[in-house]
Amino acid sequence: MDVSPGLDLSAIRAGGKPAVARALAAIETDGGTLRMAGLLDACVAEPGGHVLGLTGPPGVGKSTLTNALLKMIRGRGETLGVVAVDPSSRATRGALLGDRTRLKTDPEDRGIFVRSMAARDRLGGLSDHAVAAVALMQAVYDRVIVESVGIGQSEADVATVADTVVLCIQPGSGDSLQFMKAGVMEIPDVVVVTKADMGAPARRAVADVAGALSLSVRGSDAWVPPVLALSSTTGEGLDELVAAIEAHRAWCAVPPREAERSASRFRHWVVDAVKVQFGLRGLARADIDGTLARTAGPFSAIRKICDDFV
Repeated sequence: MDVSPGLDLSAIRAGGKPAVARALAAIETDGGTLRMAGLLDACVAEPGGHVLGLTGPPGVGKSTLTNALLKMIRGRGETLGVVAVDPSSRATRGALLGDRTRLKTDPEDRGIFVRSMAARDRLGGLSDHAVAAVALMQAVYDRVIVESVGIGQSEADVATVADTVVLCIQPGSGDSLQFMKAGVMEIPDVVVVTKADMGAPARRAVADVAGALSLSVRGSDAWVPPVLALSSTTGEGLDELVAAIEAHRAWCAVPPREAERSASRFRHWVVDAVKVQFGLRGLARADIDGTLARTAGPFSAIRKICDDFV
């Protein structure tokens, strides 16, 4: 059964921040995503706001970049939702949720909503409820920014929820060399070297990353990620980043490509949810594609498989 009356999509859109907060709180309760499957499928059934994923190692400047983009987006009159995921303690499972304090927002601004989430025991850079939260927020706001936990060499979950992924790399830190030998270079749609005001180290990092990307095997019609130098404090490169994001958004909007990306994303959500809940044996038993074909969307498919197993 879905959530109680009052949390349908039209009511959430009309209800502003309080309604969004109530819906997100419902998602984060035990079994909330399953109870809200119908609502969440309605959220992803129609074209929604563009979802931008920001990822990169701790301290690279993701929150500072989010702040800069926030100001630019709101300055253009577009609404914005932010999902900021913070790491959790392995001992207490608690999290500081400090991203909200680092973002400079006006509490009276109805056009922006920031939600902090704890990563809990997920190693992929997002929280268990982040997929559902992003699905909801992209149906309400013109744009959504997902700021993931600082990544190492395997945390790539942000690519499964974002329309465009921006990988942030810090000059002079060895990040570019680390990412050359990791699968992380397969994730980004745009790469930014932060702290461009450092000068020569930033230029070297741009050259290193561009060289690493040139070694990737891509099809003739594949998107080639641009590599940009950016300073969030001075604003250098920010316009170029926004232009690159919009170019990638336009590239993705080609109908066959858009449909293929959506289908792949939805299937991944179902596979991941079943694997987390029932493990590899459960995943082997589940009819992922058949259930997706018979249900209203990915969240209903997850609920159907869970109900069948229980």
